[in-house]
Amino acid sequence: MDFSGIYGSRFTEEQARARFEELKETHRKLFNRESEALFSTPGRTELAGNHTDHNNGVVLAASINLDIICAVSLRDDLMVNFNSKGFRPFKMSLTHLKPVRKEKGTTKALIRGIAASIVKRDGKIGGFNINLSSDVPSGSGLSSSAALEVLIATVFNSLFNKDYFSTTELAVMGQEAENRYFRKPCGLMDQIACANGGAVGINFYPEPAVYHVDADFSRWGLKLVIINTDSSHAGLTGEYAAIPAEMKAVARYFGKNVLGEVDEKVFFDNLKDVRKAIKNDRAVLRAIHFFNESRRAQEMLTALKDNNREQYLALMRESGSSSYRFLQNIYVSSDTKSQGVSFALALAEELAGSDGAVRVHGGGFAGTIQALVSSDKCEHFIYCMEKQIKEGCCTVVEIRKDPTEKVVLC
Repeated sequence: MDFSGIYGSRFTEEQARARFEELKETHRKLFNRESEALFSTPGRTELAGNHTDHNNGVVLAASINLDIICAVSLRDDLMVNFNSKGFRPFKMSLTHLKPVRKEKGTTKALIRGIAASIVKRDGKIGGFNINLSSDVPSGSGLSSSAALEVLIATVFNSLFNKDYFSTTELAVMGQEAENRYFRKPCGLMDQIACANGGAVGINFYPEPAVYHVDADFSRWGLKLVIINTDSSHAGLTGEYAAIPAEMKAVARYFGKNVLGEVDEKVFFDNLKDVRKAIKNDRAVLRAIHFFNESRRAQEMLTALKDNNREQYLALMRESGSSSYRFLQNIYVSSDTKSQGVSFALALAEELAGSDGAVRVHGGGFAGTIQALVSSDKCEHFIYCMEKQIKEGCCTVVEIRKDPTEKVVLC
């Protein structure tokens, strides 16, 4: 098997093969039997469309060359015997598929929810033994949870349904499991990006439409770096929830549920009336961000298709600026002394220079930022960022070409 579509330049074929052989050996030791199938699902990075998916806007995202891999063997019952490196193993039965309250926020909830989604679509499920290994860092903003959801859906799809379901359907199953069983509200961007290879533009209105495009920043002499700002998400649930809620408040003024259903021209023609009616200027500014960021995501997709480096970088900078000024998810206004994301953006912008670009990555307020840095500056960039923030805070990623998939060792 050619592993370059999974790992790019990160691993040689020998290194990639050794990783899966180790996984097979672990399966043999854990379950006293040979694995029957191997799978790989990537993490993802958001390239544009910051906080637009939950209001049916447009995003640009991509799978990356960090992944969760697993080895699986089938059982003759409906038990799932689950073992993930670094976590406590467990067993669970799939004889009933309704949500279990005590499983809220657990991997069991995700597995049960995905199995329920398969059955709801007249698919088949079964029991299996599974061991996982992940190099998608948890809490890194690279969607380790969405990758896990899509991986489990891929296992069910491949082993019991002959790959009947599309990658978009697998993504929706992951979202359903996270919303209804794990009990965490989320959009669909992360799952779609993890399910598909390469970069994808996603227009969520009226139904998710996925557009594929090749994305290789090395052709532009750039490296994609994700920087963990070493700031905590604790206590930020209300801040995150306020963003979609305020956007939807603007949508309701126009008799719609989400901003994706509102005509952009009508919105801008009625700004004065909207401000007067909802009495929340931040909500109006966030709506302005939504419309402009959705347009930018489309334009950045076109820039990738047209191989237009300067246009892409200019739009990426605009995206970062809009998140700062209009979306306002860079720091919490009630705690202006804690501005880890702001500091990281300022430092990264200074180091990347005029031939790079920087933007917030994901939810904001804490967590990660994203930078495109000239290849000849990248080593110095990482050295300085890690010196000022934290050793190991920078992760260089490449865009992965292959979708979530079954891996065959030839």
